[in-house]
Amino acid sequence: MSGAEAIGEVAQGALAARAVEPGHGEAADGHTHESACLNCDTPLVGSYCHACGQSAHVHRTLGAFFHDLLHGVFHFEGKVWRTLPALALRPGQMTREYIDGKRARYVSPVALFLFSVFLMFAVVKQFGLDLGQAADVSVNGRHVAGLEANQRDLDALKARRAELVKQGKPTDAIDGEIEGREAAITVLEELRQPVDAVAKQAAAPAQAVSSSDIPAIRDLLSKVRDNPRLALFQLQTNAYKFAWLLIPISVTFIWLLFPFSRRFGLYDHTVFVTYSLCFMMLLLSVLTLGNAAGLDVLLIGMGLIPPLHIYKQVRHAYGLSRAAALWRTAAMLVYAFAALSFFLMAVLALSAG
Repeated sequence: MSGAEAIGEVAQGALAARAVEPGHGEAADGHTHESACLNCDTPLVGSYCHACGQSAHVHRTLGAFFHDLLHGVFHFEGKVWRTLPALALRPGQMTREYIDGKRARYVSPVALFLFSVFLMFAVVKQFGLDLGQAADVSVNGRHVAGLEANQRDLDALKARRAELVKQGKPTDAIDGEIEGREAAITVLEELRQPVDAVAKQAAAPAQAVSSSDIPAIRDLLSKVRDNPRLALFQLQTNAYKFAWLLIPISVTFIWLLFPFSRRFGLYDHTVFVTYSLCFMMLLLSVLTLGNAAGLDVLLIGMGLIPPLHIYKQVRHAYGLSRAAALWRTAAMLVYAFAALSFFLMAVLALSAG
């Protein structure tokens, strides 16, 4: 992914988030040129129609269209800069305030989730491990890989060079092509080593499970064991499309920590989970950028920061004691791995289907 594409992904995420983000706490422009709503003909009182909610002032110029585009990105961004410090430093209080109705200052969980998903996948694709170029992927028994493609081209170039030598023709031009192709192969071989390591680790859980009573799961595990690189490639390509599945999967596990509670319902758990997922995705984005800048912070950061954040959020969002928050934090860390496993299996199953 190029830098322009990455910027486009982030902007798209901001616009998608803005589309579902309510305009609480934002100043209206005050224009009410029409006396009746153009949508439902209700007499207007104020900047919005009290019957259908449409803005009283409707733009009809191309300049206004692009103004709305920039407004959608940057007004959402304005709320982000008020939300992110609270999400990082006092996540529990922010979650509880949003649940209790104090929402004007914060980006809604759904909007922030959309923005975080687009940002994370844009950053990871741009600066993380790109399996599309370095992986040796098998599709329907046919291997397609950057490394093998370059090797085939190199063999063809060498064959052409041999013909030129037989004909007594100069080989300077083709020698340059051969040298460039050999350099590309060297780079791809170096890139292939971390891909092999990641693929082996990803296949380990599937290899540990010898069989399953459920045919669909058994077939899925077999495919992962047989071709872990293809599984990784599918995850990289399709995970963002199904990222929303993390919310219901995680809510199920959180409910188990407060079973049949009258104080906290599924809505509380959903807001908690969504904000927590947002923080984890944003954290991964920041740490990936740090790694790209030469700072070896990814593994350390993802190992230390999430437990502390979960503890602070669960304690203050649910009003728990230190002991109650600690054991629930430990349980959530276990649940997180289980939820992630279910999510990855779901993505692989949906990708294969």
